[in-house]
Amino acid sequence: MVCMLLFLLLLESFLWLAAGGNMPSISLPNCPDHCGNVRIPHPFGIGPNCCRDKGYEIICNGSAHSPKLFLRQYNVEVLEINWPGMYSRVDKRWDGLVADRQRLKINVPLRSFCGTNTAEVHANATSVVKSIDFHGSPYRFSRWLNVFMVEGCGRSVVLQKRSGENLTGCAALCANEGASMNTSNCYGVGCCQASLLSSGNFVDKGKGLDFYQMILDQTGLSNFSTCNVSAALIETGSVKKLSGKLLNLKEFPAVLEWKFSDIFQQEQWVGTKDNVTCYFDEFNGVLCHCNFPYEGNAYRPLGCQVVKECRKCRSRCTLGYTNLPGPYAYFSCEKNETLKLALILAFSIGVGLVLLVLGCYWLYKFIKKKKEMKQKAKYFKINGGLLLQQQLSSEDGVVENTKIFAITELEKATDGFNENRILGQGGQGTVYKGMLLDGRIVAVKKSKKVDESQLEQFINEVVILSQINHRNVVKLIGCCLETEVPLLVYEFIHNGTLYQHLHNATEDFHVSWKMRLQIAAESAGALAYLHSSSSAPIYHRDIKSSNILLDEKFRAKVSDFGTSRAITIEQTHVTTCVLGTYGYLDPEYFQSNQFTEKSDVYSFGVVLVELITGKKPICPTKEGGWISLAVEFLSHMESSSLSEILDARVVDECKEEEFVAVANLARQCLEMKGKQRPTMKEISVLLDGIRSHHPLHFKGPIPPESKYVVTEMVSTHSGPFSIDMLSSDDGPSTSMEVQPLIVNI
Repeated sequence: MVCMLLFLLLLESFLWLAAGGNMPSISLPNCPDHCGNVRIPHPFGIGPNCCRDKGYEIICNGSAHSPKLFLRQYNVEVLEINWPGMYSRVDKRWDGLVADRQRLKINVPLRSFCGTNTAEVHANATSVVKSIDFHGSPYRFSRWLNVFMVEGCGRSVVLQKRSGENLTGCAALCANEGASMNTSNCYGVGCCQASLLSSGNFVDKGKGLDFYQMILDQTGLSNFSTCNVSAALIETGSVKKLSGKLLNLKEFPAVLEWKFSDIFQQEQWVGTKDNVTCYFDEFNGVLCHCNFPYEGNAYRPLGCQVVKECRKCRSRCTLGYTNLPGPYAYFSCEKNETLKLALILAFSIGVGLVLLVLGCYWLYKFIKKKKEMKQKAKYFKINGGLLLQQQLSSEDGVVENTKIFAITELEKATDGFNENRILGQGGQGTVYKGMLLDGRIVAVKKSKKVDESQLEQFINEVVILSQINHRNVVKLIGCCLETEVPLLVYEFIHNGTLYQHLHNATEDFHVSWKMRLQIAAESAGALAYLHSSSSAPIYHRDIKSSNILLDEKFRAKVSDFGTSRAITIEQTHVTTCVLGTYGYLDPEYFQSNQFTEKSDVYSFGVVLVELITGKKPICPTKEGGWISLAVEFLSHMESSSLSEILDARVVDECKEEEFVAVANLARQCLEMKGKQRPTMKEISVLLDGIRSHHPLHFKGPIPPESKYVVTEMVSTHSGPFSIDMLSSDDGPSTSMEVQPLIVNI
């Protein structure tokens, strides 16, 4: 109930303000409401579509220096149009005696008694001048606001109705015809005036004239010329101003009273409706005006609006009077104690409601913040935060190099993890491009939802990357564990993956042989560092071309350590479920479940073959099946047909000896027995020698049974190797179709 009261009060205030926003419209929509300084109310209008009928049609002649208004039907100039409500009661021009009169002030051409063109000479020696005939029109000469005026010497002029009945008349006297006239007033000497009202009786003031004629009596006055006499029905207020000048005028002001067409005289128009009151006047028909406190044009739909002084009143507006100079009327707002009390109560309740809403909102935010803090703590624990803290605290200097990000900072950096920021998607998650507050561009890896079996793998990647400080290894900047899905923040690598440039190359750019040697040497150096130079030997366990990224200078960056393992120096292998990518998987590891550093060597050998041949690690056969690139490569090496498998894009870019040296190195990396493969450190040295054109050779033995083992691994399939054929310690293994996690954009 209180809310409803408050709403109604606000609605009332809005309606009052809305009503005060626009001045009352006096003309029809899209019709001009003024011509020069003359305002044009309905039913008048410029043009047939803006007026009620042709009797009210007016013309605005703008060709003159100052625009003039004319009644089209009678071609007389209109000086002013008055309607009820034209002046407010507080306006200085408001006159209570004439405020409700509907009148027109016009300029009437002066018709002289002089000559035969404008006067009729009767047999009884009289001259007649006739007025404009307004019979059948809504206009009448006002008897209340006009006065009959005669100027001349020794002349008597009578004003008659249409019926010939004398209405009034007067005579102006002079000593002789040449005597000077009184130019300061019109009281009988050279000029006289007469009222159109009978003996001062105001009862008939509304009886206007639609026509009149003026009769000049010349009987016995033949010595005097009729050209020295003028008479007119003139606006009362202009008599003094025109006194002594009437003979020289071409036109004079007069007042017409107007009414609506007869249709408005029907009974249904009489009464009060929609802030408008209409009443029937015997002489003027139906007259309408806006009810207090409204003003405007009552003859126009919605033409009445609240007077300006009352628009801010919340209670009743009253009209008062004063005897002070100027406007003698004023408006005031009555005090409504009930409304005042209601407003105070509504204000108090409103303030209380606002405070209650603010309090509830603050409490909601507080509870939400506490809930979010608990949720973050819960996710931190679920995502292995405690394990990570334990791992990091056990490593010297690691905590200083790894930042724990708040989720709000990463959301802002990635624009709320917008899809437009996605760099790539892989088996372990999605990578987004972002910008930190300090302006650094980063790659944010959003891992897939992990279960308890995957937590160790995720934490393992954080710990391993935190320990690595090598220019050819992707740098881990920090992580975030406050969300349901753990997040890792890496340095951003601009030029995508080696896999993209080898197998999805464009015509505009391809990886040259020199660049391929550089990428191979840098990748080998990074893996050699992991195997032998880090604080604890680290086995990558998922070396492939899609995990070798290229920076802006196309330098290699080894990435994706989600499956890597750090071991003690005394350990020679890690026993786990088979995990890796088909095509790169070490056969010895596949058979024994024991991953050694030589398993990484085998995978790197496949990458070398990709660099030499430009082919994918799994190749289609002519029979429609699939074959491992390593098997196909070894087959060509055995048959001494290496040239058939070389990448045609780089064949002409180097000497044959370099291809042969890299091919031999790749063959040695692909030995079936890990002990017969070179170490990553030896591979790094050999590649550096090849780059400097001083190739070295690995002296490891090649046992005769190796060919037999190769033959055992040759396999063709009707389709790609299914990821279900490999198991891993975190569920299904990564397939060869997995997209790289960081790509060029």
